[in-house]
Amino acid sequence: MTNFENFYHDLLELSKKYEQQNTPLKIEKDLENDIVKIFGEKITSLARAKNGLNDVTELAYATAEHHPYWNLLYNCSEIANSILEKWRDSLSEDDLSDIEWALRELNQSLEKIKNKNSSDS
Repeated sequence: MTNFENFYHDLLELSKKYEQQNTPLKIEKDLENDIVKIFGEKITSLARAKNGLNDVTELAYATAEHHPYWNLLYNCSEIANSILEKWRDSLSEDDLSDIEWALRELNQSLEKIKNKNSSDS
């Protein structure tokens, strides 16, 4: 067993203590990639989506222009962020304008990728 797997098993033991005190926890694991997520009772689908999207956005920011798909990922995540922020509200004209701009950026990026693939063939 790896150190991370040992940590995960220790974490499960600790979570049992809190569950016995009526603190419901949901633990998800991806031990292959050393990932453990802990969710409390107040977690919602919307909060989980926002949290997961933060990871996607971070990848887009960290990758920047060093990867041919970064702009696709970045603009998709920006659109999704806009939508999730207004999930319970209406999208404003500014929001819609930002989404339209991101869609144009997506189309331009997609065309660049298509052209590069054509020239590589």
